[in-house]
Amino acid sequence: MPASPTTTRPTASHRITLPDGRALAVDEYGAPDGRPLLFIHGWPSAAVQGALLHHAARDLGLRVIAPSRPGLASSHPQAGRTLHHWPQLVRETAAALGLERLLILGVSGGGPYALAAAAELADLVEAVAVVCGAPPLIELGSSAGFNPAYRSLLAFYRQHRGAARWLFRLLHPLARRDPPQWLMTMLRGSLVAPDRETLADPEIARLCSEGFRTAWGEYRDGVFEDAEIYAQPWGLALEDIRIPVRVWHGMEDRNFSHLLVGYAQRIPGVELRILPDEGHYSLPIRRAPEILADLAAAGPRPAGTTEPENGSASARR
Repeated sequence: MPASPTTTRPTASHRITLPDGRALAVDEYGAPDGRPLLFIHGWPSAAVQGALLHHAARDLGLRVIAPSRPGLASSHPQAGRTLHHWPQLVRETAAALGLERLLILGVSGGGPYALAAAAELADLVEAVAVVCGAPPLIELGSSAGFNPAYRSLLAFYRQHRGAARWLFRLLHPLARRDPPQWLMTMLRGSLVAPDRETLADPEIARLCSEGFRTAWGEYRDGVFEDAEIYAQPWGLALEDIRIPVRVWHGMEDRNFSHLLVGYAQRIPGVELRILPDEGHYSLPIRRAPEILADLAAAGPRPAGTTEPENGSASARR
């Protein structure tokens, strides 16, 4: 397992002003002058989740650019936001930071966003990795293989959308506080062994908790509206993706079963890495060096760069 992050402080922070006047909060980790990698956090989380990649990215010469999605943390909300708004946001973020090409890594709830960018930004995105990604919930037609809490939330939302919004509003002030230790201990105890072992590291547990807490920013509907996107059809032309895509999933994942990654077979040339003895939280944290090295090797290497000493990961199908 890689060394624990020692700080949550980013190497840089930005408040990017988008063309429509909204602000997007962006934190950076890893190597400040390295090869750009856009990190898309899970749900509910925020840019601080990118700190979990800091050491591995720094060692591989990668500059991790982690935005908080609209309405989360201190990013301004975007009215009527859908998955199809994301590629334009990526393009605007890249333009604001002067980036001509970049890699993308989407974790858990960030997976669909990574694939949306892959589908529409072939001129900007070199390669994409989806790690323990959320599958197309609606298009599957069944909630089998989902975390029971997700199944319950999805069923409640479908029947009582207005009540679900108010429930999230009631949770808003509570979720912004640090959770009591007894609750965190109880939650860790309910996890599969790989996840429980990973989150036993106090610093990793703190970063995960901070990601959850900071997601509930000033905009009280932000986490709810971010969740709504998963309850909508993706509508992505996965068959038309023409850039390298890696999909990583753990066989011990209890949030989204590895049996649900069949959707990825629609992506031409996709490379699946289904790993035994890895869960939903352990995979992106314990395997960060391997995942990042593999992603960096997938896209064309910038002129004048050399292969990292670690090398790239071998494919697991």
